Amino acid sequence: MDTSSEFSSRSRSTMEFLRRTVVYLRPYKWAAAGNIILAFFTIGFYFVFPYVTQYIIDTVIGGRKMDLLLPAALCLLGTFLLCEFCNALRIIVNTHFGQNVIFDMRRDVYARLQRLPVHFFDHRASGDLMTRVIDDVASVHRVLVDGVERTATTFLSIIVILIILLFKNVTLTMLALIPLAILIAGTLWYTLTAHRRYRKQREAIGAMNALLMDNLQGVRQIKSFGRQNHEDERFRERADGLRHSTLSVMKVWAAYSPAMTFAGSLGMVLVLWVGGPMVVDGTMTLGGLVGFIFYLTLFYQPIGRLDGLNQMLQSARAASDRVFDILDAADEQQGWDRIAPLKTPVRGEVRYDRVNFSYNGSGRTLKDISLHARPGEMIALVGPTGSGKSTLVNLLPAFYEAASGRIFIDSQDIAGVSLESLRSRISVVSQEAFLFNGTVRENILYGRLDATGDQMLAASRAANCHEFIMSLPGGYDSRVGERGVKLSVGEKQRISIARALLKDAPILILDEATASVDTVTERLIQEALSRLMANRTSFVIAHRLSTIRNAHQILVMHHGEIVERGNHEELLDRGGVYARLCLIRDMEEDDKGGVQKRKAPYTTDL
Repeated sequence: MDTSSEFSSRSRSTMEFLRRTVVYLRPYKWAAAGNIILAFFTIGFYFVFPYVTQYIIDTVIGGRKMDLLLPAALCLLGTFLLCEFCNALRIIVNTHFGQNVIFDMRRDVYARLQRLPVHFFDHRASGDLMTRVIDDVASVHRVLVDGVERTATTFLSIIVILIILLFKNVTLTMLALIPLAILIAGTLWYTLTAHRRYRKQREAIGAMNALLMDNLQGVRQIKSFGRQNHEDERFRERADGLRHSTLSVMKVWAAYSPAMTFAGSLGMVLVLWVGGPMVVDGTMTLGGLVGFIFYLTLFYQPIGRLDGLNQMLQSARAASDRVFDILDAADEQQGWDRIAPLKTPVRGEVRYDRVNFSYNGSGRTLKDISLHARPGEMIALVGPTGSGKSTLVNLLPAFYEAASGRIFIDSQDIAGVSLESLRSRISVVSQEAFLFNGTVRENILYGRLDATGDQMLAASRAANCHEFIMSLPGGYDSRVGERGVKLSVGEKQRISIARALLKDAPILILDEATASVDTVTERLIQEALSRLMANRTSFVIAHRLSTIRNAHQILVMHHGEIVERGNHEELLDRGGVYARLCLIRDMEEDDKGGVQKRKAPYTTDL
């Protein structure tokens, strides 16, 4: 099973990246401005250091005015103190500013994920999506917050120091600018080639996290099949892919960054080579040369930061491609005229009118499906695996959109009904009951968040789960573990039934809700389901006769078509596909008067 990312990111230009990400700074423009101003003050105090140093060398030491040494030293100390004080304030403002931005971006990405259609997740690895929400958003946030500040301070520093250098000595300044051509050329080359490498690195991180999440969720299967060594090898391959992509990035950076630093050092050497004789022949003081070199160091530092900014920008661009793939994905309502609420009260009449559906646009999964469920009726769907039973019921809450045909609830076409209104009237109990990693109480109340304690207890008793819940160490406040791992299959199923009872929707979908449980648990679940289905229109997918024998209609499906329909007795007497399924599987029929044997014993599995 491949858990790698199954969709690639569209590459976006730097300008598009900046245009779309800067909107996250607008709500915090004053914090951004304060962050930059404090950074300016921090750098400004650094600018005082070369001037005071030159004064100490030329005036205090050179002029033998030692009485001025202490005030000059205190001035220097005060400069450093003010510099670090402003830097501390900048860090505080930067942290609050940055966390607000990353919160907003993560919230938007998560909200978009929640509103994407179900088919979006069919071919996406959960671990890769998790990486996009956590790691990729963090990478984009760094360039938004730190990048904006560093860019502003870097360019201001370069301009101010360049003016100071020109004022101090034009000849030495021209020499210092010679390496600038090398720095610009190197930056352009790195910018044009880095995005591809960083993108591969982000994809490798997503692929590794996808496998990790998949294996953590399937650890029992791994152990039961003894596949630890196999999974070790699979993880090694993913981790090795990340290692190689990271090495690819760092190998280029290892050559690029020192080369840029060396280019800056070349300018320093040229200044010393020409400035030394100037000091000897008296055209420049020693303090003036030392001060010039200090300012030159401050000039090359922000130029060096441009390399780091470039690296940050390219990494953020690659990450933003993956983030915007989620933000740009069409939500469930896009392109649909879904604005009308479902008319109330909902009676629960459901009609499919010549419905067709295909998952990939080629080959029909459902073919010309028509059915009519009257209010309160139970419709059972039977047939071999892959016959389209689950697909048929998944169209009702609009998890997928029909390719053609129409579906009506109480004569209202659901294609025009808002998803919130539609799904609030439908409850789903699936074969694999999903419980959130919280308490029993939280999982039951998920069906209706504003339900009272008495309403929750009534739903639990009706679902035959109150007794076992009270036997748990914490009762309703017991934690169920990830996906309900601390509970048995039957216990999880009864909690999911309690949740559906609490929702109290007029339409119910049961997808093999009694599968994989023992006989005693099945009886408890059947009793709970009987209460749940009372006065509700129910669509039941089941293999067991005990679940479907009292259905008002049984629809037999094969290759996406309804090949037979009728009640249990009618279909058995007809001797068609349904009857053959019963005979082949050796089904037992449990009638009111006891166990009635037909020509051959019947099993409980269709």
